[in-house]
Amino acid sequence: MTTATSKPGPLAGIKVLELGTLIAGPFCSRMLAEFGADVIKVEAPGNGDPLRQWRVLKDGTSLWWSVQARNKKSITLNMKDERAQEIARQLALEADVIIENYRPGVLEKWHLGYEDLKKLNPATIMVRLSGYGQTGPLRDLPGFGAIGESMGGIRYVSGHPDRPPVRIGISIGDSIAALHGVIGAMMALRHRDVTGGRWNGKQGDDCVAGQGQMVDVALYEAVFNMMESMVPEFDFAGVVRERTGGALPGIVPSNTYTTGDGMNIVIAGNGDAIFKRLMNAIGREDMANDPGLARNDGRVPRTAEIDAAIQQWCDTQTIDAALATLQGADVPVGKIYSVKDMMGDAQFLARNMFEQHQFADGTPVKLPGITPKMSETPGQTRWLGPELGEHSDEILNSLGYDEAHIKKLRDEGVV
Repeated sequence: MTTATSKPGPLAGIKVLELGTLIAGPFCSRMLAEFGADVIKVEAPGNGDPLRQWRVLKDGTSLWWSVQARNKKSITLNMKDERAQEIARQLALEADVIIENYRPGVLEKWHLGYEDLKKLNPATIMVRLSGYGQTGPLRDLPGFGAIGESMGGIRYVSGHPDRPPVRIGISIGDSIAALHGVIGAMMALRHRDVTGGRWNGKQGDDCVAGQGQMVDVALYEAVFNMMESMVPEFDFAGVVRERTGGALPGIVPSNTYTTGDGMNIVIAGNGDAIFKRLMNAIGREDMANDPGLARNDGRVPRTAEIDAAIQQWCDTQTIDAALATLQGADVPVGKIYSVKDMMGDAQFLARNMFEQHQFADGTPVKLPGITPKMSETPGQTRWLGPELGEHSDEILNSLGYDEAHIKKLRDEGVV
């Protein structure tokens, strides 16, 4: 496990209930947990979150789990049982934020929907992540991140123009949606606090509570939000942005090139002054001083010519030589990193982007560092992803369940 710093995170005291599995919802609550929130994750008895068995495993548990569930507490609840639903309801009413990524309608079936909880706790904040959102004709369809990426536009522009679209090698749609969920939760907490604050637990005339709200995050909309100027370009000029391989369309030069030793290098010389420095650095003073290439709108029609000149120079360079020359000319340039490159890189190491931990059996393991970096209230890893149901007794005790009652619930398959 880990030795945490003594400084509390900025979200210390915030209670979060996580109802959901896999990526979007759990990544959202993971970030809150990294910055101090007290996150309780509800899992099904038996196997728990399916992500526990995804990708590379150690002793039957995913290494990804140690990251995705760090700092969370795990309670098992069989949500098909009304007694489990009541426990979840108690936890939800005590929570500052509820994060869920079930298909729309599932929580309502369990009487745990936003409107159900809001009647009891007006300060309820519920972040709902789903494929298509809580409304609209597609709301009831299953929608994983891959579908959100496709509908939201990112797949259409990913890859080379002469081939079918490709996917990015990570679950980027789910992660983008999760970040929107974090932003929404923070804004909702701010609004709750300025309108009265946390619910005091009373009803009727004695009730004191700020205004809660539902944060409705659709995966396809979160991806769509990343699509820059596509809408006005199509609406005004009829332009449909297409796949351009490693290039950034309409911004020249910004592309991926191959050096003489077979390595890939990204060069972004699209600023006007940068372009001139780049061309001088690669021995193309003629292009550096060409008035027709002085601005981006002049360079775009000659993209192929510019890219050819850069590639011709790269053919004569090793990647180390190319990096040294272009960095020396103050041109944005970078090697395309694998994780192996990252873990030996001075910049990553200087900014503590790898944390050394160990599993319960003493096996060492590195986890990614926490971002963003905050000067006064940094995030931290307090513990790795928990064992299934590791905190069930602790959480049930806090709700007033005694040992005999907990044993009965466990014997009857409720927890």
